[in-house]
Amino acid sequence: MTVRRVTEADLPLLRELWERFRKESPAPGYVEPSSFDAEISTATGFLAEDGGRPVGFALAGSAGAAIELHDLWVEPGARSGGVGKELVRAVAEAWPEASHVRLEANLASLRFYERLGFREESRRLVAEVEALTGHAAREPRGPSFGSVHVQTDDVAAVERAVRQFVPRLPGGSRGSVVSAPRGGWVAVYDDAADRDPAALRRLARELGERMGAVVLAIGVEEGAVTRFVLFERGTIVDEYLSVQEYHGPLPPGDVIALAANPRVVARLTGADPAAVRAASVHGDSPDDLPPARDVLVAIAAAMGIEGAGHGWSDAPDVPGAVRIDR
Repeated sequence: MTVRRVTEADLPLLRELWERFRKESPAPGYVEPSSFDAEISTATGFLAEDGGRPVGFALAGSAGAAIELHDLWVEPGARSGGVGKELVRAVAEAWPEASHVRLEANLASLRFYERLGFREESRRLVAEVEALTGHAAREPRGPSFGSVHVQTDDVAAVERAVRQFVPRLPGGSRGSVVSAPRGGWVAVYDDAADRDPAALRRLARELGERMGAVVLAIGVEEGAVTRFVLFERGTIVDEYLSVQEYHGPLPPGDVIALAANPRVVARLTGADPAAVRAASVHGDSPDDLPPARDVLVAIAAAMGIEGAGHGWSDAPDVPGAVRIDR
């Protein structure tokens, strides 16, 4: 039995093994499942073979002094034969500068890793919202959607950054649209960022870091509330949520932080502070406010940004836009 690093030619085989692994060990229902493309884009693959026949794989990556073991799987007929141990050994030897290997183990595999010498460092606990609050989780009023707006006219640079970063978003993306410049901003619409507001903000942050630009993420969450986050070179400089405690109670300082700062918005976008203040309405409930999409459009208009109020599925058909299908 041998273990070797995966090559480009091995990717179709590795994908097949990964899909068998995910079928056997699916992600919990409350976690957005990752895609193979997203995982392999940030990891190194290792393939175990017995007489030329693949019997297992591992995915891992370096994180400074630690190696992150993301996935490890051995086909049922080859278990208890040392395949898993050899895969872990290959991972541990792949980054000589690392001092530790760490992973998240489910309860079924815990004993295997303990036999190899892993020790418990922390515990992840999970509980149903209903059990903690006494009532069922809130049903979304509608879908989430949003867009990212980069303060630049360089469409090609935005396109390159989107092609690099979107495959890393959790859940996989069916496609992206990069618009032509409008008013000094290039808009980005993405399928994964529509479905997950956290992914929308992550994409905006990464585009800001990559391009050293001012970037706005703006969207509607659960069909109920409007949020925008303004980044400068990847750092959050202002944030707004129309119902500040919509997702749960917050300390007073956090509530204030979600109120929007018109002066900061004006400095970075050239907007009229009074217009931003008037558009950034708040309420204790979505029922206290106009429809979330209307609030979003009003805020974007105050900032002089075109093309907001849409997601990937209904991105405006602007001449010169680049559509990236996956």
